[in-house]
Amino acid sequence: MKKIGIGYEDYKDFTKEKMYYVDKTLLIRDIVDKGGKTTLFTRPRRFGKTLALSMLRTFFELEYDRDGNTIDNRRYFEGMRIMEAGDEILSMMGQYPVINLSLKSAKQSDFYNAFTMLRREIMGEYDRHGYLAESELLAEGDKKTFRELRWGELDWEEKRRSFKDKEEYDTEFRNEVGRYATSLKILSELLKKHHNKNVIILIDEYDVPLENSWFRGFYDEMVDFIRSLFESALKTNNALERSVVTGCLRISKESIFTGLNNLVINSILTPDFGEYFGFTDDEVKAMLDSYGLPDKYEEVRDWYNGYLFGDKNVYNPWSTVLYISDHIGSNRNYFPVSYWANTSSNSIVRELVERADDETKKELERLIEGGSIEKPVHEDITYGEIYTEQDNLWNFMFFTGYLRLTGERIEGEKRYCTMVIPNRETRYIYSEKIRSWFKLEVVDKTDRSALFNALKQGDAETLEQEINKLLRRSVSYMDSYENFYHGFMTGILLGGDGYTVKSNRESVDGRSDILIRPVDIFDRAFVIELKTVKPEHKKQKITMEMMDLAAEEALKQIVDRNYMEALEEDGYPEAGRYGISFFGKRCRVHYAQGYPDEE
Repeated sequence: MKKIGIGYEDYKDFTKEKMYYVDKTLLIRDIVDKGGKTTLFTRPRRFGKTLALSMLRTFFELEYDRDGNTIDNRRYFEGMRIMEAGDEILSMMGQYPVINLSLKSAKQSDFYNAFTMLRREIMGEYDRHGYLAESELLAEGDKKTFRELRWGELDWEEKRRSFKDKEEYDTEFRNEVGRYATSLKILSELLKKHHNKNVIILIDEYDVPLENSWFRGFYDEMVDFIRSLFESALKTNNALERSVVTGCLRISKESIFTGLNNLVINSILTPDFGEYFGFTDDEVKAMLDSYGLPDKYEEVRDWYNGYLFGDKNVYNPWSTVLYISDHIGSNRNYFPVSYWANTSSNSIVRELVERADDETKKELERLIEGGSIEKPVHEDITYGEIYTEQDNLWNFMFFTGYLRLTGERIEGEKRYCTMVIPNRETRYIYSEKIRSWFKLEVVDKTDRSALFNALKQGDAETLEQEINKLLRRSVSYMDSYENFYHGFMTGILLGGDGYTVKSNRESVDGRSDILIRPVDIFDRAFVIELKTVKPEHKKQKITMEMMDLAAEEALKQIVDRNYMEALEEDGYPEAGRYGISFFGKRCRVHYAQGYPDEE
């Protein structure tokens, strides 16, 4: 049984450590046959983009050992599908100098620190090709330029100590940024002079510095730098053989890829390359069989399948691998987990959700309940315009993996996509994460003393008034969704002095919604049961009488299912029960005092 490579992103490690590898090596062939001079892949996070670039580097890179002998990397591809791709493709193995750069470290608080991290990454590539400093094939001027960019940060730190004022500092810093804006082009030119071969450039997470800088307030500075870096390296570079760039979103050509006419963009809507990012159904079945888990296929499919990239249906590879790792051996019955929820970057989605209007909130509810939505989708993203239209929310959610395409149509110049939640893992993110983003911030700023006093005294009328005030002022969107009201009530009751609030505590015959236990055993404890009133058809009007009946039904359920028995067992001499019904932003509160056997 092979080791599972959790967290490994270097392709060579899978061979060295004899780890299980889902063979995606034919991506090499297809990039040569179908890609452009520059190919941009946009896929959700944790779908194998970094590992794919590492595999490309391992295949194409011309490497030498310490004695200057060429390294044969065929051993990393023995038994892989690429070895059957034909002589033309295999003749390209180990033939090109490679520049490999990740931009994810630029997630910093300001432009200075973000640029500093990017400069370190670039310097790291210069250092990786440190032999150029001694190359007899380079002129002394070229080697001097190489050394300056290789040790640029050390030079900068020494120089900045001599600055006399802020104006001088700002001028020199702008010059420093300008120097590194062409650093990839310069490195590729020097590599070509040394090797007499064009260069392959691989850039990972290209949109991370852009998203981060937009949120941090230095977007224009970062766009200018990234645009200059890309234009010089990918557009006006005669030393370039080909390049591959990856990210989550396709940033507008006008802002980043200006004039890059040789760019081939492959998004989740593009027909080609669909099977290379994510696991196919056959690949998942084979992996489950390898680890003795064929009986878990249906569960894995329900939780982690459902993404449509081009015309290929794929699984989330990160979550699938973690699931298998967690279920090997004695943990076969371990419950599925939403692994992706804790790894996916969702800052923009979160902010757009929090700004959502009432119609959008209802559409989110429809998705959570298993429905679909149809929205116009466009692939170009411009951060400066994300708030101009509410539909940008769906655009971001679609391309970052929160929604799956089920149908599409063209109307005029717009492309409309019908979308659903892909699987149970993603549905968890909607029901837990996205709902939590609709925080009841008004609750934190409201004096709830009247509410707590009414609760303790069994004053149903005042309690109802106080809850209704908060409902009207809250950002609630789950108007007919019982779980929302449960979270709402739990939220407003937390923080009551002298009480602990337990949600969905196990009781004798089921689960009570909310159990409130005072710290002092002689104070009154409470059980609260919630009901949502829903119309049976669209034209039905909900009346106060219907809400009263629901509140009484909630009180009856507390008795019928013995929810209060837990309080008696804990020794509370006094107890009360509340039945609360909800519809929209209204509630009705009914109260009964004492244990049922005391009535």
